[in-house]
Amino acid sequence: MPTPIHRYQSDEEDSARWTGFPFRDGDIVISNRSKSGTTWMQMICALLVLGTPELPAPLTVLSPWLDWLGEPQATVYDRLAAQRHRRFIKTHTPLDGVPLDPRAHYVVVARHPLDMAVSLYHQSANLDRARIAELTGQPAPAGPPRERPPVREWLLSWVDREVDPRVELDSLPGVLMHLNDAWARRHEPNVELVHYDDLLADLAGEMRRLADRWQLPSPGPELVEAATFGRMRERADRLAPDTLGVLRDRQAFFRRGGSGQGRDLLDEAGLARYQHRVAALAPPDLLSWLHR
Repeated sequence: MPTPIHRYQSDEEDSARWTGFPFRDGDIVISNRSKSGTTWMQMICALLVLGTPELPAPLTVLSPWLDWLGEPQATVYDRLAAQRHRRFIKTHTPLDGVPLDPRAHYVVVARHPLDMAVSLYHQSANLDRARIAELTGQPAPAGPPRERPPVREWLLSWVDREVDPRVELDSLPGVLMHLNDAWARRHEPNVELVHYDDLLADLAGEMRRLADRWQLPSPGPELVEAATFGRMRERADRLAPDTLGVLRDRQAFFRRGGSGQGRDLLDEAGLARYQHRVAALAPPDLLSWLHR
């Protein structure tokens, strides 16, 4: 089995947990940045694999986040070993940190970075900081919450930040590093890139395309309907990634699910700053595909 090129570690994750993972024929690994359609792709995989909109367990149970340190590695491995259906596994690790096994399929969803960043901003406000402090053994936040900058101001600072992309994976350099790596592998037979906007524009067509690539039955209308943003929001209690109960509102996790919100927040000068920044971080062909 190929050895991952890089180990990614944080307080929440450790990609070394993939080392030695016993892959099976047909496993699907979903490798996404935060707020870029990870839960959406997990749901699509669940519907295509299981063939029913009535999932037999919460999505986080069916599709565990393998690198997450909040659950013992042995527990996750045992749960996946017990699954008899095609397995679909979540990771936020770029593909150069995951063993690339020829028996498995790898899918990366790309979302416009500005839209992803706006969703990340709103997601931060939906986290229960006191609950997180309790779980991590840290002191509870004292006093009223600090006032956050307006979203446009925060977005511009996110665009301008200079960070190590291998440490700050949800930074703009980190997002484009993740996508650069996937883009370079896009012609490999078991690597699939999906554009978030294509899911918005033609969900049925994209689900049929993925089913064909993964040799799964083509989905009927009831499965496509179950993967729509509105239906997933209605079922947030079973679909939101909230194993430890740190979300204030699970439905708010599915806040909008649209496209263009990040670009709409910036004026011409702000968009020019963004374009100048990404031109130094990714090749023109990737940016042309990503920004269409």
